[in-house]
Amino acid sequence: MTQPSVLITGASGNMGSAIVKKMQSENYQVYATARNATGLEGAEVTAVDLTNETAVNDYITNIISKDTNLKTAILLVGGFATGDLKNTDGAALQKMYKLNFETAYFAVRALLHHFEANGGGHFLLVSARSALLAQEAQHAVAYSLSKSLVLYLAEIINAYGKSKGIRASVIIPGTIDTPQNRQAMPRADFSKWTSTEAIADAIYFLLTDAGEHLRETVLKMYNES
Repeated sequence: MTQPSVLITGASGNMGSAIVKKMQSENYQVYATARNATGLEGAEVTAVDLTNETAVNDYITNIISKDTNLKTAILLVGGFATGDLKNTDGAALQKMYKLNFETAYFAVRALLHHFEANGGGHFLLVSARSALLAQEAQHAVAYSLSKSLVLYLAEIINAYGKSKGIRASVIIPGTIDTPQNRQAMPRADFSKWTSTEAIADAIYFLLTDAGEHLRETVLKMYNES
């Protein structure tokens, strides 16, 4: 049986490295974008400016030219910024739009023809709770608006790919249990947060035979946070 392949963008972060390890443990060939390969041993790691559409197209063209078994893309690249309506100017909007939406959109568009020509594929995107809840979004306006576009992108992918074997799933974490968050909120109850390993396990489930039956999937992985 041919080894399955997966593309993981933003693989060097806490969540990304956990997902890389999970996919490797399940015998996936991992193509990863990251600034460096530290902690990503065994993956084919490339530094790519994912806000540059041409660079994304070239990178994905190179992968699919040698590996037609790439049928999964886990798109993690993004950034966070606070700011209410009064303090969110056009530059702040553009920054979050580029980091959170364009990086996903460019990868989706570059892979779409390949997925369609090869019988289907699965995009896994990451949004945010504040993309759904205005009460939370008001404190991080640009970030939340950009993440709301990721949710709608998934809906468009699912509409387009319904008869083509192409689908999109969205993960919406609550507070993620990372060293950085523990340092920032030392008095919090970490057991109520969502672990990176739980996110990795959920993503893998979506790729199993059982998970393949799900459609228009949005997983709200809030735990108790």
